[in-house]
Amino acid sequence: MQRVEFHCHTNASQDSLVKPRDLIQRCRKIGLDKVVITDHNTISGALQAQELAPDLVVVGEEIQTDKGELLAAFVTEEIPRGLPAREAIERLRKQGAFISVSHPFDTLRSGAWGFDALEQIAPFVDAIEIFNSRCLFDSFNIEAREFAETKSLAGTVGSDAHSLWELGKASMFLNDFSDADSFRHAFAEVTFRVKRSGLLARMGSRYAVLVNQFSSR
Repeated sequence: MQRVEFHCHTNASQDSLVKPRDLIQRCRKIGLDKVVITDHNTISGALQAQELAPDLVVVGEEIQTDKGELLAAFVTEEIPRGLPAREAIERLRKQGAFISVSHPFDTLRSGAWGFDALEQIAPFVDAIEIFNSRCLFDSFNIEAREFAETKSLAGTVGSDAHSLWELGKASMFLNDFSDADSFRHAFAEVTFRVKRSGLLARMGSRYAVLVNQFSSR
């Protein structure tokens, strides 16, 4: 079984300071077999990391649509921010990407989905993120899990790590895979190990935003 981190960020995201090389070293240290790097609206950090560790890194992206955020793996062409949700999904499907939905019921984040909008896209995605370590309230993850079950969709979990210490807080164990199709099939036998990160992780992201804004001046 492969231990997989499905949702994490590098300094290609404005709210993270994690360098791709450091992320790779941390993943190997804690025993992750695969890591899907999902920076905000860019695949640049994931591509850089994949060059350093092609056996470990899967290129992903967290995409802000006009309705909420999507979480994709095996992305080959970057999806821009702000597209209509259905258009973003269609672009991902054309490139064969695996599509999940980021923390859909976490109303404390701008990436949350309205229920009606989520219902409309449910037939066109592969999964729902049913546990996100950064959700401050259990109810957000519980609602996501119940929605996935109602729609007979697979569930993904992820730490949503923006710092090194968060990596692996929520990970999936599933059979080996090499592409999006084999990844989909691997969910037939998936187990999870999950733990919440708490408020400190969110505070770290705010600090990273300030540092990145200052350094860009």
